[in-house]
Amino acid sequence: MSLTQDQRDFYSTHGYIHVEGMFSIEECAMLRGEIHALAQRLGNPDATWASVRSAGTKITHCHDVQFEIAAITRLLTDPRFTGVAQAIMGPNVQLHHTKMFIKPPENGSPFPMHQDYYYFPHAGTSMTAAIIHFDDAPIEKGCLRVVPGSHHLGPLEPVGEDRHLPGYAIEDATPIQAKAGDVIFFNYMLIHGSGLNVSDESRTTLLVQMRDPEDKPIVDRHLSRGQGMMLAGVNPMQPTE
Repeated sequence: MSLTQDQRDFYSTHGYIHVEGMFSIEECAMLRGEIHALAQRLGNPDATWASVRSAGTKITHCHDVQFEIAAITRLLTDPRFTGVAQAIMGPNVQLHHTKMFIKPPENGSPFPMHQDYYYFPHAGTSMTAAIIHFDDAPIEKGCLRVVPGSHHLGPLEPVGEDRHLPGYAIEDATPIQAKAGDVIFFNYMLIHGSGLNVSDESRTTLLVQMRDPEDKPIVDRHLSRGQGMMLAGVNPMQPTE
């Protein structure tokens, strides 16, 4: 799996691409079950952002999911996934980190609008996020919302403990409704967020952050155990101890 030239052009212009049906319904059902079982083992830790914490909503999360679920490790190097990543980023794709998120029914926390840049700034712009959907994500389940083309603006000055952009409202952003098996790739400069889950079903996703290994961090922040793993290609940099 890769991208057509039209899809590559769309990504360059808009800062994101929605790839439909990358994984089967059966694969997603299995992975969804694994992730929900992990959440139960962890006690459903909450990752609601500070700026919306007073609303009484909740979202379950876990970093470095591949160290907890072997099927996620295999997913990260699946050629269907890495083929698209290479079409966007080039031949060498290096893992930065993973996170799983479960927005519970009726009160699943939103993510205010933000750029990922401020959490792990790099010298270049290769950093790319992928949201893998293990169940459907319509608007009422708090799907991803983006400001198309905003990655061309460069880093904007955020506010608050969670580094959000109050000048951009979730409801004004473009919703990207997804189905189980869909993957949305976007540049880490793209302004994005997601709404509240008000449905009667959970929204279950895996976030994968990737970079070109030659694109170096400006500061050592948001480190993870899995950082540096090659998902595709090679690391041409001088090996370190």
